[in-house]
Amino acid sequence: MADSDSGGGGAQQLRDIPVDWEALEDAFENNAPEVHSYLHLVTGEVLRVVDGIADPEMHSRIASDTTYMRIEPVSSREQYRWMERFIPMVEEGELRDQLSAAIDGKGAFRRFKDVLMTYGTERERWFAFRSERLRVFMEAWLSAHGLAPVARPVWTAEAPVSEPAISQDSLSARRKSSAEALRKQLRELADTLGARDLEKVTAFAEFVKARRAARGFAHRPESSSGPSSESGEHMTEDDSDAPPPPVPVTAVAVPAKPSEGDEEVTPSSRKRPAAR
Repeated sequence: MADSDSGGGGAQQLRDIPVDWEALEDAFENNAPEVHSYLHLVTGEVLRVVDGIADPEMHSRIASDTTYMRIEPVSSREQYRWMERFIPMVEEGELRDQLSAAIDGKGAFRRFKDVLMTYGTERERWFAFRSERLRVFMEAWLSAHGLAPVARPVWTAEAPVSEPAISQDSLSARRKSSAEALRKQLRELADTLGARDLEKVTAFAEFVKARRAARGFAHRPESSSGPSSESGEHMTEDDSDAPPPPVPVTAVAVPAKPSEGDEEVTPSSRKRPAAR
């Protein structure tokens, strides 16, 4: 059925495409002869091919791929007209004169930008004016090729799954269960060790026990002069079923390594025996 019969009036059906506006704007603005830009008709991405850098056969491969469309940038003549139209919009007379002189002759684009470098407000107004002109050209080009720009999908990170809170009773039960499993594992290991290895393990266990007792003694409040109360205020949940540790003995104490700030012991600082 013809379009006229269906009531379409010959209107062209547009194809939705998630356009990358920033990349497309760069492609329309850059009219260097060695730069070639292509629009992917599915993803909306812009592919840029530079002569002398890209594979020479890439042009033929892209030309045979129907999912890519060649982007024709805005000509230098048209972009020059944009500068001419912008200059009368500048309110300051001295700046208008400088810009008019800058676009006269070869290198007009570079000189025009150099003049605006010291005028921040007018420079931002120029960027906005040029972007608007580019947007008009891009929309007209997309419409002429039957393309309708749509919003690009925004990928958001998935929210982390929050774990349920663990009650203190459950946490205490887990610790006790873990302690019992470790004790069982230690007994099984002890059955496989010889006498000398058992002596080493026992000595290390005594050291850990003494260090724990010293740490608990240091954390006692100043008001308590005697041993901790029977209620076990200063015991951890892992030690609640263990007997109170003995007073640390110096036989198993390991001297701490001196810190960098400690004074190094020198022969002159050692205590000399008294002269006879």
